[in-house]
Amino acid sequence: MLPDFPGVYQYFNSKDEIIYIGKAKSLRKRVASYFTGLNSAPTKIRVLVKNISYLKYIVVSTPEEALLLENNLIKEYQPRYNSMLKDGKTYPSICITKEEFPRIFKTRTIDKEKGEYFGPYSSVWVIDFILDIIHKLYKIRSCSLPLTVQSIQAGKFNLCLEYHIQNCKAPCVGYQSKEDYQQDIDEIRKIISGETNEISKILMDKMKSLSSEFRFEEAHEMKRKYDLLENFKSKSIVANSIVNNTDVFNYSEDNDFGYVNILRVSNGAIIQGYTVEFKKQLNEPKEDILATAILELREKLNSNSKTIVLPFPIDYDFRNVKTVIPQRGDLKKLLELSLQNVKQYKLDKLKYTEKLNPEQRSIRILTELKDKLHLEKIPFTIDIFDISHISGSDTVAACVVFNKAKPSKKNYRTYNIQTTNGSDDYEAIRETARRRYSRMIEESKPLPDLIVVDGGAGQMGAMHKVIEDELYLKIPIAGIVKNAHHKTRELLFGNPPKEIGIKVNESLFKFLAVIQEEVHRFAISAHRNKRSKKQTSSELDKIPNVGVKTKNLLISHFRSVKRIKLATFEELENLIGTHRATAVYRHFSTNLTAPE
Repeated sequence: MLPDFPGVYQYFNSKDEIIYIGKAKSLRKRVASYFTGLNSAPTKIRVLVKNISYLKYIVVSTPEEALLLENNLIKEYQPRYNSMLKDGKTYPSICITKEEFPRIFKTRTIDKEKGEYFGPYSSVWVIDFILDIIHKLYKIRSCSLPLTVQSIQAGKFNLCLEYHIQNCKAPCVGYQSKEDYQQDIDEIRKIISGETNEISKILMDKMKSLSSEFRFEEAHEMKRKYDLLENFKSKSIVANSIVNNTDVFNYSEDNDFGYVNILRVSNGAIIQGYTVEFKKQLNEPKEDILATAILELREKLNSNSKTIVLPFPIDYDFRNVKTVIPQRGDLKKLLELSLQNVKQYKLDKLKYTEKLNPEQRSIRILTELKDKLHLEKIPFTIDIFDISHISGSDTVAACVVFNKAKPSKKNYRTYNIQTTNGSDDYEAIRETARRRYSRMIEESKPLPDLIVVDGGAGQMGAMHKVIEDELYLKIPIAGIVKNAHHKTRELLFGNPPKEIGIKVNESLFKFLAVIQEEVHRFAISAHRNKRSKKQTSSELDKIPNVGVKTKNLLISHFRSVKRIKLATFEELENLIGTHRATAVYRHFSTNLTAPE
């Protein structure tokens, strides 16, 4: 019988390997929960239990101690079924080297014997912004010379370009003392840590003191630094300055991962922001993942903040730390900002994944479409229809095909409408659907997963009549409606049709706009070609001694009937010979006589 105390339990397989480590407020109740109601448990739990050979446990005094112990054991053994921190990226940090004349730079390599590190920063833009303001405020050396007081006194170094362009005070030749250089480093360390108010006060006092001594050039330099720092503060302050030494956490998740962001705040300014993701294994509750992430992130960022802001309660009390769940005010704004960072992290991850595997984006969009329309399967193949005519003449139907969200142009088709001479779009759609899908059935070709018509309820009804009532097919039918500016407005689905809510900035909406524009382009192009051929044929067919071969030669060369009319007799003769050139020239130049 397991004890009814807080603790950590370890599951072993038949090979004596730890496959899962868990924490519990009551070891007895928590372990028993794995083996009760197993038939209705998630698949992952059933697989875990199937592989358990025996268990061991460790009793502790409090749930908080259980959380700490679990975290340490997971790091050590990395069990197969535990949620694991995925931290493959190496984010940059700011390094202040441990030298007599320290250097400051951005790095992704951590060696605490060689330097003091601030970070990591998940935003490269933020770290570059901080370094830029530091180098504008302080003329810190950027060289890698091994500067020591002894080597400088020995005269081993010479002035370089950085001194002459006023980016360095040349400590290498003794122009700046070690004490003065170290004072700059101390001030830089405070700026990186968010203690900008103290530095601003120091600069203001220096400026006033120098001004009172009539050292106006030096006072002006202090004022320049003060203005730079105030500008930096105005861009970095996001809350009231009383929000100090606080860690703000927020959380989001999807089916496979939990995402946690931390914002470290000092004097109302964010001095660090970082996001991590956890690979979920056993559908762990978000409270447990957040609690684990708080331990991980505070340790990783060397945080000793006494206040942490959370989006929801977690049943753990961190030692000497106050937890707050704000409902309004500056802390609530910071919590919302932290959530924005989590969402941006997920978006960046998605974009990066889809960049490596473009087909994944297509699958995601089609899955969204399936979910929106509640389809039985993902619509990998989509037929899209549009009708084009001018005042009912030369009516053409166009069908474009998208396969895995990409246009399949070899499967595009146009249909010259035969059953109607007027502007009856509904009859045109019925004829097109009847001809297309009857033939596909006869030839045993695969039918589309989804049919989309460019139009509203009427066009959808016409398509439904043929697909369902005549051909007895079960193919989902949707409609895309345009606004007054001929831009995609909404998606319709169902019978009778209902509007499907999609935001304009969603990827799915943009995809629908693309397919609607593509079918419209193809329909217009087909209609223009039909009119062009009709006009060309009617003109050239009236000319005696001009057959199909000659007509094709003329159109291929001159590109239009208008250019044939303007051609000289010599141009025609060189192309089709004297006899036929005479016939063409006389036809288009009734007031002229062809040369003998």
